[in-house]
Amino acid sequence: MLRAFSTAATGMTAQQMMVDVISNNLANINTSGFKRSQIDFQDLLYEKIIDQGTEVASGINSPGGLEIGSGVRAASTIKVYTLGELQNTGRNLDIAITGEGFLQVTMPNGDLRYTRDGALQTNANGELVTPTGYAIEPAISIPIDAISVSIAKDGGINVTDSAGTMSVAGNIQLARFPNPSGLSSEGDNLLAETEASGTPTTGTPGESGFGTIQSGFLEKSNVQMVTELVNLITAQRAYEINSRAIKAGDDMLRTANGLVR
Repeated sequence: MLRAFSTAATGMTAQQMMVDVISNNLANINTSGFKRSQIDFQDLLYEKIIDQGTEVASGINSPGGLEIGSGVRAASTIKVYTLGELQNTGRNLDIAITGEGFLQVTMPNGDLRYTRDGALQTNANGELVTPTGYAIEPAISIPIDAISVSIAKDGGINVTDSAGTMSVAGNIQLARFPNPSGLSSEGDNLLAETEASGTPTTGTPGESGFGTIQSGFLEKSNVQMVTELVNLITAQRAYEINSRAIKAGDDMLRTANGLVR
């Protein structure tokens, strides 16, 4: 059996995974706060037939060696946290984070999750929640008699009641991580802390390196359609080339089998 079969097969598997990642990026091109993923590859083990620097004669060492690789594997996927386009919605409870930071979200079991999706809403109790209904942390409630709500760049939420009195309903806090690419994607535009992401630091928007809040805007995904389509073409061509390597190996075996005729 030719080594090329298994080697090229790993290449086809790797390119298939790349297409899967690109497809997910394109599917979420209109998802608020979505960050595109990219996949990294690593070569597999090598069979060393002749080691580098092997002595070929007295006092003479080979400048190179002879080694044959066994293919490629997908090593990891990482999220690219460049800022997405800001879309003006004109809705007071829509917010975009310009800079570093994530909104904190409390799950029903008390665990914290993190998101860049700022499409906030109020539930039946007036609490600020995500589109799925999860409350943000720290919990903020909008008074029932509020007739207007505004969110400042530092996360302060100002409300005006029917009597014209203005008050502060609460302050949005942001969290950031030493390695945001290490966060685990949980669906629902939510991310979870992992050992790779590190421990989050919380703070006020606009202070200590945290991004600021832009009310009336949503951060769209940072997926660039042209870039993804170019990557898709590259992955497709690489897949075809690896399949041709398998076909070439098959032709070689067919020729070798034909020698006995």
